[in-house]
Amino acid sequence: MNDKKIMLGNEAIARGVYEAGVKVSSAYPGTPSTEISEFLAGYSEVYTEWAPNEKVAVEVAMGASIAGVRSLSCMKHVGLNVASDPLYTFSYTGVGGGSVIIVADDPGLASSQNEQDTRMIARSAHVPLLEPSDSMEAKEFVKFAYELSEKYDTPVILRTTTKLSHSQGVVELADRVDIPVKPYERQMRKYVMMPASAIGRHVYVEDRENRMQEDCSNFPVNKMEINNTDIGFITSGIPYQYVKEACPDASVLKLGIINPLPKKLIQEFASKVKTLYVFEELEPVMQEQIESWGIKVKGKELFTKQGEYSAKMLKKVIYGNDDCIYAKAEVPNRPPILCPGCPHRSVFSVLNKMKIHAAGDIGCYTLGAVAPLNVIDTTICMGASISTLHGMEKACGKDFIKNWVAVIGDSTFLHTGVNSLINMVYNKATGTVIILDNRTTGMTGHQHHAATGKTLKGEDTYAINLADLCKSVGVSRVIEVNAFDIVELEKVIKESVSGDVLTVVIAKAPCALLKGQKFPYKCVENADKCKKCGMCLKIGCPAITKTEDGKIKINQSMCNGCGLCASYCKFNAIEKVEK
Repeated sequence: MNDKKIMLGNEAIARGVYEAGVKVSSAYPGTPSTEISEFLAGYSEVYTEWAPNEKVAVEVAMGASIAGVRSLSCMKHVGLNVASDPLYTFSYTGVGGGSVIIVADDPGLASSQNEQDTRMIARSAHVPLLEPSDSMEAKEFVKFAYELSEKYDTPVILRTTTKLSHSQGVVELADRVDIPVKPYERQMRKYVMMPASAIGRHVYVEDRENRMQEDCSNFPVNKMEINNTDIGFITSGIPYQYVKEACPDASVLKLGIINPLPKKLIQEFASKVKTLYVFEELEPVMQEQIESWGIKVKGKELFTKQGEYSAKMLKKVIYGNDDCIYAKAEVPNRPPILCPGCPHRSVFSVLNKMKIHAAGDIGCYTLGAVAPLNVIDTTICMGASISTLHGMEKACGKDFIKNWVAVIGDSTFLHTGVNSLINMVYNKATGTVIILDNRTTGMTGHQHHAATGKTLKGEDTYAINLADLCKSVGVSRVIEVNAFDIVELEKVIKESVSGDVLTVVIAKAPCALLKGQKFPYKCVENADKCKKCGMCLKIGCPAITKTEDGKIKINQSMCNGCGLCASYCKFNAIEKVEK
């Protein structure tokens, strides 16, 4: 097969996984990595699943690898933090069948809480890391990663970024290779990481890295382009595209393997150019190592450690010219706001009315921190809302949290919130936890999870009952309530925060954008009854605007008919009517 197709970087990665003969993939959705698994689910030859979190995903991939097949785990960069426990030991055990961990970094914070650099984690874990620069390379680097994994007995990280994940390029397709299952062989010293075994495997890991250091200068994923030798760039990934755009005549060493760095190849390239730059986003991972070898380079003293790079940035530094090669498009500003009909808005409107603070979590509901809802006070990482609330109580006592709750989504609760809730039960907490159950993993594009009753491939499965789960870990007071019933919701929350019993409130209503979700109503304003009080505007629904005379107007193309605005209007100026 030599067909060509235009593919997103994530789609190309999935294609590479398929062509490499992978049989098992486990992942947790996280922008910008989510679509890899969604595309991969289209290949019947690969078993694909959503795991409850990234730690589980890597452990599943390890199990498949030990059993003798090629395996995959996928996540975004902060997900690698959750998976770090098995990752560091996976480096010691090595593989049976090849195993690759795809990690999507997010320079520029398009959808993340930090800009951590996976290249540094790969160095710390002693795991090789590859980084492609376009869709075609993304596919081919995946296949090469499996070759490295099996040749050097190691898991391999393939690092992508938001720009690569969501940009398109031409990809030449190939057939899937049939990789036979390796016969299982019991190897206690290799796979049982008790201290006596781990000591020997640490020696193996160092030897493996030394061998790769010697070999990687000849890897085909590295590419030296000698042009004008006055200026040379060492770069990798998407920044390579900016170098070629801004400085097309410069000499370039494009590295496909970032850990370990190909020392001999870098030394050779450095000897050929007069002025050498390292052009890398985020941390000076390559620059610091190259400088430690006595090679003079320019890098982070000229370029920022923050955000995405661009051709414009490079031109300004090299030529003192900040003219854009392409004019910047004027894009209408979209303020961060919950969608029309979002059930989270209803819960937050009640909390705002009650002047209650919320320890927040990772999800769409983080938008409850901004005006006009102004409810979320903290957002740290997946599952942290519950633990944060618990810490507040233990620090300042029960009275302090009488006007606090923890809010967490259903998918995030299953990810790492359950552990935090168990901790509250075990250590005799009395706080109020609100699970915002919208029946999906909303922020990353409506992926299924263990409580939706569907697998990644859309097959029916057992759906975890969140209320029963909470009761099973010892929560005596669990209350389920319709998220849009603001009267009942206020009553339940008031009783919960004033009591001395750990309470879980499950606010249930499906995401307004969920596939198949039908809205039989629309909300219609009656200008004659409107008193211009502004109560309906306090909920922050983008479908509601104010006219020049101060009365409200509902955009019918945006309204989902949830009726929240009508619930707050005391003058019946808003009605729910059937479509």
